[in-house]
Amino acid sequence: MIVLNYSHPITPAQQEQIVALVGQAIEQVIDIPSQIDQQQPLAPQIVAMADAAGLSAQQWQSEAILINLPALNFSAAALLAELHGRMGYFPPVLRIRPVAGFMPPRYEVAEILNLQVLRDEARTRRSQ
Repeated sequence: MIVLNYSHPITPAQQEQIVALVGQAIEQVIDIPSQIDQQQPLAPQIVAMADAAGLSAQQWQSEAILINLPALNFSAAALLAELHGRMGYFPPVLRIRPVAGFMPPRYEVAEILNLQVLRDEARTRRSQ
């Protein structure tokens, strides 16, 4: 599996948690800066973030890819739209949370959100 990391570095402990949750080895973690220039249009910056992964069209559509989204909400939303276009489905994403009682703060992988399953299940509620 390839992990595209658009956020804080993923620690070795978090990588172990990911492997345990997914049941698949991590082949590569690609750290990609997600800072944007708020004075410039967002869309081209998001395309550049996706391009920075260095994946081919075939890889986007056939590799097991997990995303650690940028923290900035509109960057995350736009990146999901871009990745859906490249992949043909919504990618699974990490949800990372603080571990209670640690100072300085420590973070763990809470779960893997399968966005495609969430989307597919939501479609069943369209006619309700």
